[in-house]
Amino acid sequence: MSAPLAGKVAVVTGASRGVGKGIALELGAAGAVVYLTGRTVTAGPLPGTIAETAAEVTALGGQGIAIACDHRDDDQVKAVFARLEAEHGRLDILVNNVFSAADIAPWLNRPFWTLPVEAWDQVIDIGLRSHYVASVFAVPLLMKADRPAVIVNISSPGATTYSHNVVYGVGKAGVDKLTADMAHELRAHEIAVVSVWPGLVRTELLEAAARPTEDGTRVLDIPGAGVFDIGLAESPRFVGRAVAALAADPDVLTHSGQAETSAKLTQTYGLPKHDSVQLRARGDV
Repeated sequence: MSAPLAGKVAVVTGASRGVGKGIALELGAAGAVVYLTGRTVTAGPLPGTIAETAAEVTALGGQGIAIACDHRDDDQVKAVFARLEAEHGRLDILVNNVFSAADIAPWLNRPFWTLPVEAWDQVIDIGLRSHYVASVFAVPLLMKADRPAVIVNISSPGATTYSHNVVYGVGKAGVDKLTADMAHELRAHEIAVVSVWPGLVRTELLEAAARPTEDGTRVLDIPGAGVFDIGLAESPRFVGRAVAALAADPDVLTHSGQAETSAKLTQTYGLPKHDSVQLRARGDV
């Protein structure tokens, strides 16, 4: 079985569940050693812990290493990369994915003036700032890797079009600007930086929020946007396959500084398309 990332060392932040878990699993399936960070160490209302995800990574042929980390605490983040340096001496792939989706869910699709001011801090700190901080500690280790190394920042089409609310869009636009400017500074060091935009993803949170219809379809009601069949959403591992293929590409620097959708990446790398359908509103014309 092909293992294009055999011998590579990766960090995926926010990998207990959802997109981060899907990415960690596919990096592991491609043979990588994957360090997974997250706050969830015991089972809660939503399924998934970092230890469970790490075990699945190992079962798929990689090596999963779970590290409890609250990305609001810079010292905890620094300790993750200090441990990685002690154990491996380098880093090949950083995936900045951490985002407190469950915490901000009650604030989605509401006007900004109706939200508590803390909504800004929740999105900008546990998202944009956390991506920056992890990258600061990661880059010296990425410089010790075989070239090219890669940083993937998980972003969203909300970076360029209105989505959910003001602060969500500002946060995602910031992630894409972070990508562009880090790519500029790191190109001479042969470290690629790419934003990846998943479509709507069938995460555990999305599954929990969906409701069944009379015909058995599970749908998500998004105020002002429509009713969506979640069976048409991307799976977390679909996003993961796109990221793993990008990380394995010897010409990844050609993507550096850009934002790429997960669907486009799967087309670029000739990956299976069975769960790549972008979610569409039922009844839209």
